[in-house]
Amino acid sequence: MRRLPLSLLLIASATLSACQSDAPPAVPVRSQSPLDIMERVAVGANRCWFKSGDPAFRSYSLAPELTSFSGRPRILLVRKGSSDIRPLLVVQAEGRPAKLDAFGPMMSEPLAPRIRKDILRWANGAKDC
Repeated sequence: MRRLPLSLLLIASATLSACQSDAPPAVPVRSQSPLDIMERVAVGANRCWFKSGDPAFRSYSLAPELTSFSGRPRILLVRKGSSDIRPLLVVQAEGRPAKLDAFGPMMSEPLAPRIRKDILRWANGAKDC
């Protein structure tokens, strides 16, 4: 298993835990394009959270928005079957080097630490759940 530098983990943890209501500083992730990073995150989220039948994500659905003219590819988690289309979680990357950001109501719930760990792991190339 590849270990991330402690400084990156501390920055990521502090940044993503602050993603509740204010716009936090973004976390730098490798030197790849935002689209490359978000494709890995989207594939990981789809495989590990949704296709696996994970009960923690059963009431949500994934809405990938990877083709972005704003330069911010992202994925959204929305409540499944609800007419309220406001996202409960937004994960996006932008810039060069790409900066990863996660925010929304789910980041203040008990599931947030797991979401943080999964996103950072997938963004850095891991494929495991």
